[in-house]
Amino acid sequence: MTDRYQQFVTSGFGKEVAKRLGLPAPVNLRRHKPGDPVVSGPVLVGSASGSRVVDAVHSTLKQAHAQVRDVHAEGERYSALVFDATGLTGSEQLSALREFFAGALRQLDTCGRVVVIGTPPDEITDLRERTAQRALEGFTRSVGKELKRGATVQLVHVARGAEDAVSSTLRFLLSAKSAFVSGQVVRVGAADVPDVDWSKPLADKVALVTGASRGIGASIAETLGRDGAHVICLDVPAQGDDLRKVANSVGGSTLQLDITADDAPKKIIDYVKERHGGLDIVVHNAGITRDKTLGRMSEKHWDPVLAVNLTAQENINAALLKPKSPLRKGGRLIGVASISGIAGNMGQTNYAASKAGVIGHVQGLAPEAAKKGVTINAVAPGFIETKMTAVVPFMIREAGRRMNSLSQGGLPVDVAETIAFYANPASSGVNGNVVRVCGQSLLGA
Repeated sequence: MTDRYQQFVTSGFGKEVAKRLGLPAPVNLRRHKPGDPVVSGPVLVGSASGSRVVDAVHSTLKQAHAQVRDVHAEGERYSALVFDATGLTGSEQLSALREFFAGALRQLDTCGRVVVIGTPPDEITDLRERTAQRALEGFTRSVGKELKRGATVQLVHVARGAEDAVSSTLRFLLSAKSAFVSGQVVRVGAADVPDVDWSKPLADKVALVTGASRGIGASIAETLGRDGAHVICLDVPAQGDDLRKVANSVGGSTLQLDITADDAPKKIIDYVKERHGGLDIVVHNAGITRDKTLGRMSEKHWDPVLAVNLTAQENINAALLKPKSPLRKGGRLIGVASISGIAGNMGQTNYAASKAGVIGHVQGLAPEAAKKGVTINAVAPGFIETKMTAVVPFMIREAGRRMNSLSQGGLPVDVAETIAFYANPASSGVNGNVVRVCGQSLLGA
């Protein structure tokens, strides 16, 4: 869907008009293309005294063939700024953030990246250190609202002992794959991290994507296929023609069924065992809306939304985590929530409840999944340019596009790239996370 306002303000005349009137001026975001480097220019790395992740940062950047700078140089343009703040143990030390970023931020390039690394506050017993580490969240979210020209900022909480598990997260957040992700907190725990081929990290993996016949689901299938996975594209029989087109385009296979049926989990398991022998990735993308204000909402509006968006995920995941399931060790369960489940939305009590439920399911199931060598995470998309949002009334659509720090809507591939990050075998330390793909929406936490 064409964003005509963005086209206007990126033209010569439009830029001048936007500047004079103080209008939002969204830039064309840099998105990943096969063969692109993780970062295309110098990365400035800093750390507070006593920080423990900076060596892993240097190792990751070296493996990614990035140009690393340890000293700020006036006049140099930076593709990314990375600061390890795990050494901050008291509020008086937070001045290290200003000292590192104040000058360097002005030299951050278009679509640049800012990453701050801290320790999960709930793992800290010392009150002063916990206070300082919690302060990082307010700092990074505010930085995200100050950045211009398509730049983004994230906070990565690295548990003690998880330093060697941070590479996949850094690569994703520093790259163009995270174009529409900003103002987020990603938590990395200790885990065994296998070696991967970063050009095809999902080689020899089998992925199942529900609701794969169009829109975001089709983009997820394409992205997982690009990364080497065989993708089983699942949707209802009524979408069979579109489903086959998607599967053929990614070299995958199809499975037509209603995921809300009582026997859907068994049919999925039987199909996977018979055709593929095992399963590595499950993406619960299928979702529907039946919008009505609560006073006018009937069972026919409420029940199907909860069944498709939430209960089906619960039932399928429960079956896959049982003994003798085809879900292999190292498996990835990934849910698609929504910003609506975080901030709420008028006329969507059913949809918002279902998507908040997805978040609760992910966070609640994460410890059990970890015991079985599996991770479970979710994405929460904001305003994404799809056929569904194309029919939203003009003023509401424009508000959805502009009410985020990047002043534009995201694309289906932005959701897909975040899911591919979760699916990566090297993301084994990423469990129980919910990442909003919303350009740092001004609504919600």
